[in-house]
Amino acid sequence: MSASQIDAVVLDGAGPLYDQIRRAIRDLILNGAWPPGTSVPPEHALMERLGASRMTVHRALVQLAREGLITRRRRSGTIVASPPASHAMLDILSIPDEVRGLGHAYSFSILQRRDGRAQRPVVTLFELGRAAEVAHLTVLHFGDGVPHVLEERVIHLATVPAAAQEPFAAMPPGDWLLQNSLWSQAEHAISAVAAEADQAQLLAIGEGEPCLLVERRTWNQGEPVTAVRLLYPGGRHRFIGRFGPYGKV
Repeated sequence: MSASQIDAVVLDGAGPLYDQIRRAIRDLILNGAWPPGTSVPPEHALMERLGASRMTVHRALVQLAREGLITRRRRSGTIVASPPASHAMLDILSIPDEVRGLGHAYSFSILQRRDGRAQRPVVTLFELGRAAEVAHLTVLHFGDGVPHVLEERVIHLATVPAAAQEPFAAMPPGDWLLQNSLWSQAEHAISAVAAEADQAQLLAIGEGEPCLLVERRTWNQGEPVTAVRLLYPGGRHRFIGRFGPYGKV
């Protein structure tokens, strides 16, 4: 770490101190001043330079790690993360549009909803903070009356407080969020899983049949917006993407 590197971390004076630190380091990474592999100044150096407590600096770095901008290693320290080599990302699409694009009539049903502090299984499933206030919903989407995808979603009410009063009667939660919230970062993961008994019953497939699980999380300027798990019957779906050297085409 050079003196110029630590001096480059300049706060803008707007908002909480931890978020000023997060934004200052984020901007250095995104504008190329700190390329992948650059050593991020250690917590004690940032504390001394910025006049911040250890907890404040730690909170900023944890958030940057969650955004995928830095990698924290216990022995080798913190470095700027390399961009992912894979282009296997999905657009955040409307499930109703997805169903109608297949030529089917769309409908949905809210099977369950619970608002408030996330329960322990939900905390574990979605990697939430124990005190997170969320709307936790289970939704079944249909195409021509046939189950299309089973959705389990949490919406962070601190980030999207309007969701607490929204009944999701006119449109499903995903589409409502696309119209009523902002996101600046997204993370996708796709895996193959076997349908559990209750999932199989809802999707009208046999227990243990293969399914595609799409897990997605979104943030707006580092604050979590929503996390969702979409379970598609494997025999009915496939995902297609076309990419060029610099992204999708």
